[in-house]
Amino acid sequence: MTVIPLTRCQFLIPFAEIHSEIGGPTSALLAKFQLPTCLEEKADHYVPLLPAVRFATAAQGKQGLSEIAFRASQRLSFDHLSDALRARIRHSPTLLVALQQACKWAPIEDTNLHLWLEPCGESLKICSKLLGTEGISHLEMSQWLQNIFVIHIVRQFAGANWTPAVIAFEAIYTPGIEVQPYWPNTRFLSGQRASWIEVPLQLLSLPNLADAASSKAPENEPRSFGKDVVSVLKLSLPSYLDEGGPTIIQAAEMIGLSVRSLQRKLSLAGLTYSSLLEQVRFNNAIKLLRDTENKVIDVAFSSGYADPAHFTRAFRRIAGCTPREFRDRWRHANESAPQTGSIDRFLLKA
Repeated sequence: MTVIPLTRCQFLIPFAEIHSEIGGPTSALLAKFQLPTCLEEKADHYVPLLPAVRFATAAQGKQGLSEIAFRASQRLSFDHLSDALRARIRHSPTLLVALQQACKWAPIEDTNLHLWLEPCGESLKICSKLLGTEGISHLEMSQWLQNIFVIHIVRQFAGANWTPAVIAFEAIYTPGIEVQPYWPNTRFLSGQRASWIEVPLQLLSLPNLADAASSKAPENEPRSFGKDVVSVLKLSLPSYLDEGGPTIIQAAEMIGLSVRSLQRKLSLAGLTYSSLLEQVRFNNAIKLLRDTENKVIDVAFSSGYADPAHFTRAFRRIAGCTPREFRDRWRHANESAPQTGSIDRFLLKA
């Protein structure tokens, strides 16, 4: 059972930007809700969803904003979806296949997000629901984004100007007067059993407008996201590493457990909190060394090491080589045989 729903930092960033642009104390408000105060370059990291919703709600109330979720959704585009989901949409030959892929890969965006398709007369509903959040207030903050990202998927086939006839919210929420000019031909519904948009059936056979549709689609199945304490922490802790990483007390509070309960669950998985945090730091360092040109000292700081020498010693103990040697070996392996996976032994299993 999922301990706590997580969302990609990408979806928190526009709320923080809006709050900052009107002079709000964004860092202090993020810290109040135990969210990372520096969100740059963390788009694909995860944070707990409910504190993110509370941050957005507080930002709207304290600064006298209106419709902050709508404003945030206006800043998002198809390119803000995860790389994995975008790749599968771009390789889908028709809109129907793309929507089926979106349903399959939706938990990459929000770990508790359930997306499904429902025929409805001459239309198809693309429905979304955050499992385990029943009764939580202000979920329109998330539901605006859920509906918007589906709209952007449809636009990859129907064109950039396509708008749905209906946008429905599970939350008891009615968009304000400032929203309507942006959606003049769209009807809004509130208090539905799920959030959804409506797409005419005749659009489902539309071909992909992306050039990638004719090439081979990426393989691999979506992995299980955040279905136990360990996976929840592995997904969420990287967002906080550059701030030193949460203490076990803070981590327990983030996932809604007592420290004793967290320790017991980690013990059942053969881990302590410090060993798990070390794994997360190492995996984060591996990713940065492999996928970026960041200096080793910057990789150390981004992975939660205040002392670069300590980082090098810890890395060597786990990987059997220094961070610089790892990067050199990775590049050499990819240049000589990119498909062999010859250095997988250095990677800790996520």
